Amino acid sequence: MTYTILPGDKAPRFEKLLATDGSLYSQEDFEDKPFKVIFFTCNHCPYVTGSDELTRKVAEEFSKNTRFVAINSNSRNTYEEDSYENMTLRMEEFNFPWIYLHDESQKIAQSFGALKTPHFFIFDQNWNLLYTGRNTDNPRDTELRKTDDLHDALVQAVTGVNITVPITN
Repeated sequence: MTYTILPGDKAPRFEKLLATDGSLYSQEDFEDKPFKVIFFTCNHCPYVTGSDELTRKVAEEFSKNTRFVAINSNSRNTYEEDSYENMTLRMEEFNFPWIYLHDESQKIAQSFGALKTPHFFIFDQNWNLLYTGRNTDNPRDTELRKTDDLHDALVQAVTGVNITVPITN
C-alpha cells in the first residue's frame, strides 16, 4: 500500500476550497492550461520559505502552459502561522503567481497523500499524475542546490518527453 498517489494515477477530486483571494475553487477551475502543478505548502516551514522564490521562478517560466495551485492543509491549532488569515497576509506580502487554497479539513492532503511541505504533483490535461516529489534537493538554501527536480520534470512534460525521474523524495 502506498500513502501517496503515484505517476499514472488520476488526481483526487477537490471542490470548493477557499482561496486567499476570497473565492471558492474546485478542480475544474484549473483546466485552462494543459499542465497543472498542485503543491502542498504552508507559511511556517523552513523548506517552504527557503524555496518559495525558486518555486516562483519555475511558475513564472512555465506560466504559458502550466497552472500552479498551492494548498495549505496545516492546522492553525498546530501552527498559528498557517491560519487562513496568515495565508492571506503572506500572499499580500509576497504576491506569489499561484492560487493559494485552504484545506481546513485536511481531506485533500490526505487524498493526495501529501507527505511534507512542500510536496509537488504535476498533472497532464486529463489530470493524470506525471511527477510527485520535491522542487529541489536543498529547499532550505536553494543557492546550494544540486538538482532542480520540479523544473526538470516540467521541461520534459511540456516538450512531450517522458519524465525520467517521476518520483523524488
